[in-house]
Amino acid sequence: MFKKIIKTQDELSGFFGAPSELVKNKVIDYLDSHCLDFISRSPFLVISTSDKYGNCDVSPRGDHPGFIKVIDEKTLLIPERPGNKRMDSFYNIISNPHAGLLFVIPGLQETLRINGKASLIQDEEFLEEMSVNGKKPLIAIAIEVEECFIHCAKAFKRSELWQPSTWPPAESLPSAAKILSAHAKTTNLTVEEVEERLKESYSQRLY
Repeated sequence: MFKKIIKTQDELSGFFGAPSELVKNKVIDYLDSHCLDFISRSPFLVISTSDKYGNCDVSPRGDHPGFIKVIDEKTLLIPERPGNKRMDSFYNIISNPHAGLLFVIPGLQETLRINGKASLIQDEEFLEEMSVNGKKPLIAIAIEVEECFIHCAKAFKRSELWQPSTWPPAESLPSAAKILSAHAKTTNLTVEEVEERLKESYSQRLY
């Protein structure tokens, strides 16, 4: 289908050029005070993982600001709250420990990127500290930090993500229930039944 495909690193760097000294030097390998402050204010992140064959997955994680537990300057924990039990990220981490994180703060257009090695932990003393409403996570993702750096705001500026005036009307948004009903045809559930299941899950099983 495509006739012009970039296949080498030399081609790529020749096309785009080299990064500035500021960009090349902005990466650190530990959580400094700026990273810690950013993480403490972030209620949302995405985690990217892949299996040993390179099959990729990206998954959101969210809770109140400060839900990420920082152990030290090289280690942080992401509590696992109740989900859909697919466990894509978990299976990938067992197969391939490398993971990437993108932290977001509402209203802030820059993001924080952290790359490192992930593992699945069940240490009670840490899980207890991440309890919400008396319910502790059954497991947590531990990240051994290898790279930290701030990511520029251009994507958020182009998308105007934080500008309410650009948001589409709520009634025009895609329906998760309709999508699930169409994709999961073997369940024979109606859109209304799927909608009720989603509502029950959101209201009763966040923690």
